[in-house]
Amino acid sequence: MSEKPDAVARVEADAEANGLKIVVVETARSARSAEEAAEAVGASVGQIVKSLVFKGTATGQAYLLLVSGANRVEEAAMAVHFGEALERPDADFVRQATGFAIGGVSPLGTSSKLSTLMDEDLFQYATVWAAAGTPRQVFEVVPLQLRSATGATVGRVT
Repeated sequence: MSEKPDAVARVEADAEANGLKIVVVETARSARSAEEAAEAVGASVGQIVKSLVFKGTATGQAYLLLVSGANRVEEAAMAVHFGEALERPDADFVRQATGFAIGGVSPLGTSSKLSTLMDEDLFQYATVWAAAGTPRQVFEVVPLQLRSATGATVGRVT
């Protein structure tokens, strides 16, 4: 049996600290994209939580957006929400801000507290699936519990 990656252990520890009971599932193949993740767990694309990191152009602050796999982020609307224009950062910025590599960014277990916005469309599902720290580990969670654990505000991202 292989050893659990540190990133997955951080996600599990954060879930436990927030009273969430999650089961991390390892997919047979990569779940880097929402489509791959949905296929891997037998869910709809909308049930997949894309954990996207953006960088404030004025402050350099990292922002975490938890987006339904069926949606694309409207960056102009996010600039209004966060009070500054946003840009897509490079992989090094994402890893420094979250402790995760792109493709495995989890809403739980981030290395620093991030200002987080959760897509309101995720709340139409009884459960959603999010990355658990690697491109092959995911977990299922009730959207309201995820919002509570991350301290996210809820709003439209499209």
